[in-house]
Amino acid sequence: MVHIVVADDHPLFRGGVVLTLQEHGGFKVLAQAGTAQEAIAAVEVHMPDVILLDVSMPGSGLTAAAEIARRFPAVAIVMLTASEADEDLLAALKAGARGYALKGVGADELTGILQGVADGASYVPPALAGRVLAALQDRRNAPLPPEVEDLSEREAEILRHVAMGRSNKEIARALELQEKTIKHHMTNILQKLQVRNRVEAALKARDLGLS
Repeated sequence: MVHIVVADDHPLFRGGVVLTLQEHGGFKVLAQAGTAQEAIAAVEVHMPDVILLDVSMPGSGLTAAAEIARRFPAVAIVMLTASEADEDLLAALKAGARGYALKGVGADELTGILQGVADGASYVPPALAGRVLAALQDRRNAPLPPEVEDLSEREAEILRHVAMGRSNKEIARALELQEKTIKHHMTNILQKLQVRNRVEAALKARDLGLS
């Protein structure tokens, strides 16, 4: 059961998302919010597994994401938005979001995304991911930071799996390791790459040709 908070300033849309999650059976909606401050407060009170945030809600979903990522790093953040703008996606990733879903997504796909993120995976729509990688193209010619060169062989191997969108559980199964071992390596990888989350790590891995 994935515990979740749903934050969107349009009650009708928010209610539809909540109904979808409740009918699925794999989610328990702990709270709803209509503003950034309400979303932060709901996370503080309920400590969900995942928070689903609208980008353009009052107070800014991106501001809420950054605050939640800073104060409650165990809570996975997924942005649900109508915006396909590259700058919004990049800002969401920078704020600490692990997922970025568009509001046109179907119910089955949305629940799949949320379950995947709750299990440690990340999600960006393929078309947007391609554009973001193109936007980061100029980094390819820059010298590799020392942190990247410090990756161990095992960490580089795990990072390649992360770049393919695999969760910790899937990586552990593929490498015949314990999931807690993968989590330990992921902590080191994020520190060495100087990134905040799995999505940024995956993008950097692809950008560096590690995938």
